[in-house]
Amino acid sequence: MASSAPDETSAEALSTKLETTQLEASRDDGGEEVQTAQERATDLLESSYNVVVKLADQQADVNSPLYSISSFEDLGLHDDLLKGLYNMKFAKPSKIQERALPLLLQNPPRNMIAQSQSGTGKTAAFALTILSRINYDLKAPQALVLSPSRELARQTMEVIQEMGKFTQVTLFQAIKDENTPPKVTAHVIVGTPGTVTDLIKRRVIDSKNIRLYVLDEADNMLDLQGLGDQSRQLKRFLPRDCQIVLFSATWADRVRKFAEEIAVNANQITLRPEELSVDGIKQFYVDCRDQTRGNKNRKYDILVGLYSLLTVSQSIIFVKRRDTADEIAQKMSEKHHAVVSLHGKLEATQRDEVIDSFRAGKSKVLITTNVIARGIDIANVNMVVNYDMPTDQYGRPDPETYLHRIGRTGRFGRTGVSVNFIHDDKSMEVMREIEGHFDRRMIQLPEDLDEAEEIIKKAMKAP
Repeated sequence: MASSAPDETSAEALSTKLETTQLEASRDDGGEEVQTAQERATDLLESSYNVVVKLADQQADVNSPLYSISSFEDLGLHDDLLKGLYNMKFAKPSKIQERALPLLLQNPPRNMIAQSQSGTGKTAAFALTILSRINYDLKAPQALVLSPSRELARQTMEVIQEMGKFTQVTLFQAIKDENTPPKVTAHVIVGTPGTVTDLIKRRVIDSKNIRLYVLDEADNMLDLQGLGDQSRQLKRFLPRDCQIVLFSATWADRVRKFAEEIAVNANQITLRPEELSVDGIKQFYVDCRDQTRGNKNRKYDILVGLYSLLTVSQSIIFVKRRDTADEIAQKMSEKHHAVVSLHGKLEATQRDEVIDSFRAGKSKVLITTNVIARGIDIANVNMVVNYDMPTDQYGRPDPETYLHRIGRTGRFGRTGVSVNFIHDDKSMEVMREIEGHFDRRMIQLPEDLDEAEEIIKKAMKAP
């Protein structure tokens, strides 16, 4: 691997420097990580609370999914990749990285089906694998990463780009409405299934040199009608010895068989069911049912009543329908509450503008459908609201989507809170079944919003 950086700093010196500076960066006198001055400057409303981050503590806790005792140096990574990791403030491998990377990097390459909780470093694991396997002298596509949404594809592209900044890696983003050259020669292609399939069929992408095929949020990619068909069919265009890697936080039984058909003879890393619930997230519910039937807007009124909490840092409100997202956003904006909405019906440029603004901290409250329920990592999200409880296309409780939704907070060991809105007997039934699935009871918040606010505040500050 060739490096474009002249820096001769050794990996050992970089590691020592990182461990010294990482503990000092962005911490107050109590040793807890807080918002930077730049992040505070972009707040639309002044926040009087600090968002606690305990990443270093989590990596030292043997019971945490982030626990690690190994180092990246043990993996035999090239110095250019180590510099990229240290530049991104990675101290040492998380548990999923520690387990997966030696298997992913072995020769000859083996397929993998891996499961790990949200926010534990799955993207970094396959990004490192990609960057380690590329022949940088060959100007042709050698790795293909598929994501279920343009938002996740763009985020994944940024991670690989940042991790490979000291290498000569080139990347191409294959998503709808992007400018496409007559021939793609980039080393790594990151995109969505429909666009990638179209570009391969049109021979804009030559797939003969692709050595690594990654499905991110793979259970979703293989299960969804359309996406699943495209993801499976794409394998036909790839070399027979292509390494196939499937990553997700959840694996429904109905999907796993498809995974094993695609990734033949794969190494498998699987969590026990009781490990799936995100313990670092405090899970609450509020009963919005109006026993007097005098207030049909009680659910919305409670949401507005919690607005000051939603803007402590950043929050995501999940709804079932696109029109609900737009309706709530419009009503709250008319009351001068700063919110934005995001869903699949928006134009591509609008979607990019909304998610980029939210990621930069310029907007504080995002109302969205399941379009960003998976994989999106925004550091300052410390509260998720399930305005509508997640159900599948048949109206049945959807524990996998619930887990992915609340996993947008509490990323990498950070403190997170989720609040479920229960507005009728059906939504209560859905929540109870999700509780049973994960064997976790959710805490009911009092009807008095001032009392509820105090409880949530304490949960946000808890270590």
